[in-house]
Amino acid sequence: MATSTEALPLGDAAMPSPAREFAAAFASNRGALAAFVVFALIAIAATLAPLLAPHDPIQQFRAHALQPPFWQSGGTAEFPFGTDELGRDILARLLHGGRVSLGIGMAAVLLALLPGVALGMAAAFHPRIVSPLIMRAMDVLLALPGLLLAIGVITVLGPGLANTVIAIAVGALPGYVRLTRAAALAEMQRDYVTASRVAGAGTWRLMWWAVLPNCMAPLVVNATLGFSSAVLETAALGFLGLGVQPPLPEWGGMLAAARDYIERAPWVVTMPGLTILVTVLSINLMGDGLRDAFDPRLRSAS
Repeated sequence: MATSTEALPLGDAAMPSPAREFAAAFASNRGALAAFVVFALIAIAATLAPLLAPHDPIQQFRAHALQPPFWQSGGTAEFPFGTDELGRDILARLLHGGRVSLGIGMAAVLLALLPGVALGMAAAFHPRIVSPLIMRAMDVLLALPGLLLAIGVITVLGPGLANTVIAIAVGALPGYVRLTRAAALAEMQRDYVTASRVAGAGTWRLMWWAVLPNCMAPLVVNATLGFSSAVLETAALGFLGLGVQPPLPEWGGMLAAARDYIERAPWVVTMPGLTILVTVLSINLMGDGLRDAFDPRLRSAS
């Protein structure tokens, strides 16, 4: 008896919870873990931009226009990353622009994810009438690339912060609808759904309490990768002058304003370009790590 009672705690300890297994699998991916740290630092810096920025992002220091970064000749620690053509501090604009770019990306993902999940679940559980209507509408949206569709929406609604979020969300919506429908249809063939139906569970309860929780893994991965696409599209719209409008700082808008000075003052283009590159790359690596951690087959292979 004493031997069996001592073996129980050992057996419990030998079986980690799914959350611990997921955390261990994600942590074992060094690239994804490093990307998570980098993105966390970028997000924290953007959140604390009013405290970390050395200057106001729209304040102009005309006497210091196109001043190089502090590590180049003529640079100064007062403007660590240099200034742009109007004498505005680039570091301050990058920090405040991060709040705009990351905020738009997050809002666009949520605005596409929530209705996308609802429409996808409705299409999966009502295959005769609702599903054809929803999926044909999504096929129409998929006929255009996401960026072109966003440009079309911006053309109708006009440029601006809120309209940029709507435009990017409209382009991302079909992906979430199709993914949710496919995941839900796969889950509906499992035994626990049949058992729930036999037990008297209604359609609403099956949708939101039985099937949807088991569809979250691919949705989380897709939302993470969609976040990086939303950040890129935000920068693209800003570069084209269709996104966030001046004087509000935004990474794509900074690139557009600096393109005439790419030879004379390359740091004006390099800084926002590198910021976009590092941010998108870190989010993509995080998404790959999440995909591997959620998938038991990839987890065992690694």
